[in-house]
Amino acid sequence: MERTLVKEALTAPYALQEIRVMGWVRTRRDAKTFSFLEVNDGTSLENIQVIVDAGIPGYERIGAMGTGASVDVEGELLASQGKQRWEIRARSVRLVGRVAEDYPLQKKRHSPEFLRTLPHLRPRTNLYGALFRTRSRVAAAVHRFFLERNFVWVHTPIITASDCEGAGEMFRVTTLNPMATNADYSQDFFGKPTSLTVSGQLEGEAFACALSRIYTFGPTFRAENSNTTRHAAEFWMIEPEVAFCDLAGDMQLAEDFLKYVVSDMLSDTSGDLDFFCRFVDPGLRERLESVRDRAFVRCSYTEAVELMQHSNHPFEYKPHWGMDLQTEHERFLTETHFHAPVIVHDYPREIKPFYMRTNEDGRTVTAMDVLVPGVGELMGGSQREEREEVLVQNIRRFGMNAEGYAHYVDLRRFGSVPHAGFGVGFERLVMFVTGVSNIRDVLPYPRTPGNCES
Repeated sequence: MERTLVKEALTAPYALQEIRVMGWVRTRRDAKTFSFLEVNDGTSLENIQVIVDAGIPGYERIGAMGTGASVDVEGELLASQGKQRWEIRARSVRLVGRVAEDYPLQKKRHSPEFLRTLPHLRPRTNLYGALFRTRSRVAAAVHRFFLERNFVWVHTPIITASDCEGAGEMFRVTTLNPMATNADYSQDFFGKPTSLTVSGQLEGEAFACALSRIYTFGPTFRAENSNTTRHAAEFWMIEPEVAFCDLAGDMQLAEDFLKYVVSDMLSDTSGDLDFFCRFVDPGLRERLESVRDRAFVRCSYTEAVELMQHSNHPFEYKPHWGMDLQTEHERFLTETHFHAPVIVHDYPREIKPFYMRTNEDGRTVTAMDVLVPGVGELMGGSQREEREEVLVQNIRRFGMNAEGYAHYVDLRRFGSVPHAGFGVGFERLVMFVTGVSNIRDVLPYPRTPGNCES
């Protein structure tokens, strides 16, 4: 008999005389002449209840069907006498995989800290099952948003010879002996120093200047020795790039994108969002609705600093022009002052990367950050510098290797156009729509300083 997923069984439109489900036992309750099994296969937050009568084929092994064991059940789908709509009365039950006595996921609530030590088992819990189903749902929404707007998905390289951000916090890729001194990179695999990418932006710009609208969505890496709840060494980035686009168009695209993803999450009927609202963040639904329903405020960096300076708010870091905004500043703008999502734009040139377009004042660049309640900065982008002479000056000013960016400068020599884009860390987006506060909990196998467990 063909297998039916638990999700399909729970939403079946009518009773079925024959059904077969396979999954893992969450709990077992025994009576004198029958047992109840709660079975889950990961497709649904809810389990399906299975009634196993004594004497049916396989019942003799019911004692081994404890929490964590895998089972194969055949029977009849009937109207339930309990809270669920449906339950299964088994005709046969087979133990597929036994579970050892030291199985660590027993019927109780486990802390995220404990479950992070079990990345291979934590997807079986309610929290992580819901998180990784949601991660998949959000990824699908990302692709739909861009495809509906005629964007082309470009797979930019993971191994690169350039540093997009100019920060130098990159993982080296080499076949040379790591113990050798004075390494000769001309003898290395690629004939030059190479690293894992921190961003697909530079390559994405090249494709946008040919295909008009592109986006990248893939893994990126940063060798930043930061053990915060918001940083990981390996994470995924979403980076659209649009030709013939200025900062205003970039800000509108970012607002439309976030509203689309949030609206999709709010339409969830699987129970996963309700679970997050109940057990993770009681204010989550209200916050998501505010992003979906309210227009994003546009506020220049200069205006933001001035209004914070005149607010009498007790900031830990006193706002002044030229500083990079801190999380407390970003949350003040969204939660205390504007009570809405805010896009701060036109930042000081000295605190932003070389590729951002310099404004006519010479002091600021056409950069923008999208700030949301409860989090602060979620997305960042800019109009790119399309003028060859200004870009070359920026490369020199940052002390970067001009030869390594020759292809990037070429785009400004051969049919240059205004273009813009933004980046959003996929994990931070998942954190925002689920209310989860630690990036380690939305990565299947988190890579952080000192941690590379399978």
